[in-house]
Amino acid sequence: MWKRTNNFRKTELINGIIFCSLCFEKQLKIDRLEKENESLKEKLKYRKKKDKEEFFGSSTPSSKKVFKSKSSDENKARQGGARPGHQGHGRKLFTAEEADEIIEQRFETTHCPECGEHLEIKETEERPIIEGEMLKPRKILFRCQVKRCPKCKKTFRKKAPVLRRHKYGTQFVSNSAVMHYIHGIPLKRVENIGGNDVIAGNLIKTFHQIAKIFKPAMEKLKEDYRQAEVKHADETGWRTDGDNGYCWLFCSNDTSIFDFRDTRSAEVVKGIMGEEKLPGVLVVDRYAGYNKVPCKIQYCYAHLLRKVQDLEKEFPGKPEVKRFVNCVAPLLARAMQLREKKMSEKQYYKKAKRLKDKIMAHMNSPGTHPAVQEIQNIFREKKDRLFHWEYNRFIPADNNYAERELRPTVVARKVSYGSQSKKGAETRSILMSILHTVGKRLKHGSLEEWIKKTLEIYIHNPDIDPYSLLPPP
Repeated sequence: MWKRTNNFRKTELINGIIFCSLCFEKQLKIDRLEKENESLKEKLKYRKKKDKEEFFGSSTPSSKKVFKSKSSDENKARQGGARPGHQGHGRKLFTAEEADEIIEQRFETTHCPECGEHLEIKETEERPIIEGEMLKPRKILFRCQVKRCPKCKKTFRKKAPVLRRHKYGTQFVSNSAVMHYIHGIPLKRVENIGGNDVIAGNLIKTFHQIAKIFKPAMEKLKEDYRQAEVKHADETGWRTDGDNGYCWLFCSNDTSIFDFRDTRSAEVVKGIMGEEKLPGVLVVDRYAGYNKVPCKIQYCYAHLLRKVQDLEKEFPGKPEVKRFVNCVAPLLARAMQLREKKMSEKQYYKKAKRLKDKIMAHMNSPGTHPAVQEIQNIFREKKDRLFHWEYNRFIPADNNYAERELRPTVVARKVSYGSQSKKGAETRSILMSILHTVGKRLKHGSLEEWIKKTLEIYIHNPDIDPYSLLPPP
């Protein structure tokens, strides 16, 4: 309802009160500007925080950090080296019986170069060292004998220990596979080490052939993983043919399964874990893709600890947040370290129960700050996924096992920038799964030696079950 006053200014009647329309519009503008100013302040605060702590906060990998902050005065005052009283390990020597080769170093001269007197042997000093040669290909010509039966006219050929229609021998192929798929060395580097006779494209074809040989064994590897008492899973980025993708890792103490895919969907987890109920516990972070696995889940405390510690950085002026972080963070750290301490089973489970009760006491306390309540709600609502380590000492409270096993792949990603094709990603999935699994199960001999012997067995018997060639779990 509008009406004019004596000074002809426009007024507005709201809830029985007359307002000046111009003043009302100014107040609305002031309120809008104050909200906009507050929003800009929050954005500026967020930008300054990200510039200081990097995009992912405390989870930012070292390769993404723009600069390294200067060392604090406290760190500068610390002296390096071993702690007082530490005995140290030193360089371990080996005996003559343990040496692979003994080389006698003798003087060529028998007389003193100074006075000409005949030299006599005083003693023999031993100097143990570790020596080796780089990957050096040798040209070998196999003369394969061919025999013929004069009666039935059948011809018999002695096969060379080489994959059919491939150029490189089993020893060279095994060394190259370990260098590329275990140590993350690019094939171009292998090509440079090998010299003019080695071509990376030929090695790629050989690896595709080996992956085809071992592909039928992948289903049984998945079954070995499913039956493990403690299972781990994690994923990291991996580009294929220039497109974003992921490297999935599913591992246990004696089995590793790598799967390079273009998706982070839960369908990948379903394909590895299956749908039937499984024994054991799966240790993962809180990614929702693992929520429907057919077994029990243990959340990683390392991720939760980092989330708790970030609260103090995000809300530095809140006493409740600081008090909560100071109480909870040490308890989570102790939970991750407990299983590594030397103690009896009885002592472990007693301390584990006491530690769990302390953690839940803080989580059940009445928190008022929203950030504190968020952490508390995780422990209240997901209690069945947070304390399996209390009842089974073999179940860790963190997922560091999978993180460590993924680290070489992360390094390889930085060097090679991913796979060039989907076929290459599939080959990498199979060969990395086989080689990492064999590396865990192999008790005697080297991985290169196992690959060489396995390929030679397959060459003479192509119908053999490839899973039977793997060491038992």
